[in-house]
Amino acid sequence: MYKELIDEAPARQESLRRHRTLKPKTFLMILVMVVCGPLGNVLLGKGMKQVGAVGIWPVSHLLSSAVSILTTPSIWMGISSLIVFFVAYMLVLSWADYSFVQPASSMAYGVVALLGYLMLGEHVSPLRWVGVAIICLGVFVVSHTTPRTTN
Repeated sequence: MYKELIDEAPARQESLRRHRTLKPKTFLMILVMVVCGPLGNVLLGKGMKQVGAVGIWPVSHLLSSAVSILTTPSIWMGISSLIVFFVAYMLVLSWADYSFVQPASSMAYGVVALLGYLMLGEHVSPLRWVGVAIICLGVFVVSHTTPRTTN
């Protein structure tokens, strides 16, 4: 019996190693999430800035605002990007534990600050950049832990 355990040990270790490593498809979908989520939100923000203030009363203002919103291309690009994010998020959650996916997807905070600066022309203070760097450092630490991906 002891010999059988010794003979099985390398195979068992290899199985555990494969089980604990992040699969390329999971990494790719997390990357899609990190890019598409913030991009969709920034595009929605840009589109709503183009539309302007939305009037809800009287009803005629609400209808004209709805037409403006639904005819703005960046709104539709934002919605499309968020749909891609949502599909990637569902796929990743089916492949890896939530306790790994959620912290790993926090890299999106850095993408939000970068896109806000580049696409919306927003000022990002040095202190906010330091905060983003700390978040990214945390993501780096989490990425070096066992993802315990599901079968």
